[in-house]
Amino acid sequence: MTKRKLVEWTKLDNAAKIFPPNSNERDTKVFRFVCELKDDIDRNILQEAVDKTLLLFPFYQSVLRRGAFWYYFEQTELRPEVAEEYKLPCSMLYHRNRRNLLFEVTYYKNRINLEVFHALTDGTGALGFLKTLLYYYITIFYKDDFNGTLPVLDYDASLTQKMDDSFQKHYSVKRIPKKVKITKAYRIQGRRPIDNRIKIIEGLMPVKDVLELSRKHNTTLTVYLTALFIKSINKEMSVRSKKNPVVLSVPVNLRSYFPSVTARNFFAAVNISYDFNKSGEELEDIIMGVKDSFEREFTKDRLEKQMNRLLSLEHNAFMRVVPLVIKDRVLRFASWLSDRGITASLSNVGKITVSPELAPYIKLFNCFVSARRPQITICSYQNNLMVSFTSPFVGTDIQKNFFRHLSNENIPIIITSNAKEI
Repeated sequence: MTKRKLVEWTKLDNAAKIFPPNSNERDTKVFRFVCELKDDIDRNILQEAVDKTLLLFPFYQSVLRRGAFWYYFEQTELRPEVAEEYKLPCSMLYHRNRRNLLFEVTYYKNRINLEVFHALTDGTGALGFLKTLLYYYITIFYKDDFNGTLPVLDYDASLTQKMDDSFQKHYSVKRIPKKVKITKAYRIQGRRPIDNRIKIIEGLMPVKDVLELSRKHNTTLTVYLTALFIKSINKEMSVRSKKNPVVLSVPVNLRSYFPSVTARNFFAAVNISYDFNKSGEELEDIIMGVKDSFEREFTKDRLEKQMNRLLSLEHNAFMRVVPLVIKDRVLRFASWLSDRGITASLSNVGKITVSPELAPYIKLFNCFVSARRPQITICSYQNNLMVSFTSPFVGTDIQKNFFRHLSNENIPIIITSNAKEI
């Protein structure tokens, strides 16, 4: 008689717990990273690269299960199968009554797509997986160019480090702040497509030009684009609607503040608020307000307090024994309540780098997220800055305002979209 193989399971990290009960067709909680190479993709080599990458990220070979009190990841024998792109971007990956992997690799012409359910990891963790995948793909596809001397893989964290639950590692019970009051924010309204297709509008522009424009306003690229997003929203607001502030939810990579190289979630969301009832509508006024908010909110002390406040609920003895069906309802209500205080979202992945030996084969990177509200995602590679809008609404006026302003500032922009009108 053969022995039954022991199944390994893993707890969800603190940030991951909100995603399963709030995932649906309207907001799949899936995000996509895109990498365009110089040549068309070879499916067989891409499959080989995925298989090799999975050996270094075994956690990705998991399915999400429901327990009596908590969700958990369970190791599976399922293997990812590379396929040519066949469905809408950021479609459902997590299905409550189905055992399936929580990530997918597809391709189209010279483009590789990595889609991930957010409970599995965040943008930084997924980027580590993608860069490892690209390392194997490029060194196999272009093996003759390397003459047997391979570059060093630049993400060399150990398996233990990749599996680290950094929320628990940095939790300090002594620094739990009081409850945060949620202020009702301006909400963007619009008509949704019948098939829940997200509207994607991408703007490709030179990093150097946008940096120079930001410097003219004595600020950073992130602050400048955040302020411009708020101004673009303001142009579509009625006078009456300005009684509520515009609030942007901005994810923060906690690895920049606390030592961690985890391949799992390790981020916090900070709200940046601007009230047009109390402050000016000129871009300079908004830049000053956003800059002050960034300096106030993006500190280790503030982020640590926020992290500990969320973790304190997880460590609450009563919450531990509450059945999952009730926890799901509580988390859905918490998500609904949080939404009332958010207008839109902005995420800056930052500058993406690869080994110098791999760089000549890569054209650009891009990323975007499923959207229950309009969202911007920003990333750059070499001199290419990609600003991607995703929105659940048919209308594209805010996007027009944003890119039109940059164009009027003589920024050359190449715009692509899946929308019928731009």
